Amino acid sequence: MYVPKESQPKQGGGAVKARDGEKGGKRKIVAQNKKARHDYAIIDTYEAGIVLMGTEVKSLREGRTSLTDGFVQIDRGEAWLHNAHIPEYHQGSWTNHSARRKRKLLMHREEIDKLESKSQETGHTIVPLAIYFKDGRAKAEIALARGKKEYDKRQTLREKQDRRESDRAIAAAKRRQRGV
Repeated sequence: MYVPKESQPKQGGGAVKARDGEKGGKRKIVAQNKKARHDYAIIDTYEAGIVLMGTEVKSLREGRTSLTDGFVQIDRGEAWLHNAHIPEYHQGSWTNHSARRKRKLLMHREEIDKLESKSQETGHTIVPLAIYFKDGRAKAEIALARGKKEYDKRQTLREKQDRRESDRAIAAAKRRQRGV
């Protein structure tokens, strides 16, 4: 299927078209937590708004953030993002923010209640997967996840490697067939 060049996503976190089923708008990914997908089995994902200060938004627009140590905690019916590192804005003044402060997540009450009940089950946690801008607003993609055991991680890597090898073999066979 032919896809016009302008609608193809750019490398390096450029604007990405909305997925099927999502409300319109483009997503400009600022940061992804690839380690979370390796360490956890993702059960369900949610989109949440983030309450930010002005200097945090400017720092995010520069693409400077890290989610590797981040986690989400539900406290008194509110979702909070902890340990997400958004560095201080280099042109900020005394109004700058602290880099690792906790940030409130904006979600529907039903989603928060559902996440709270599921996260209290043994082995479940809530992790941030990505921070992005959608229609000019900062959003966080968070997931209800279950921790993987070491053998599960190895199995996932093995399956990924097998898939890659089979794709290479198929591509090589197609090249040979075209060359004949």
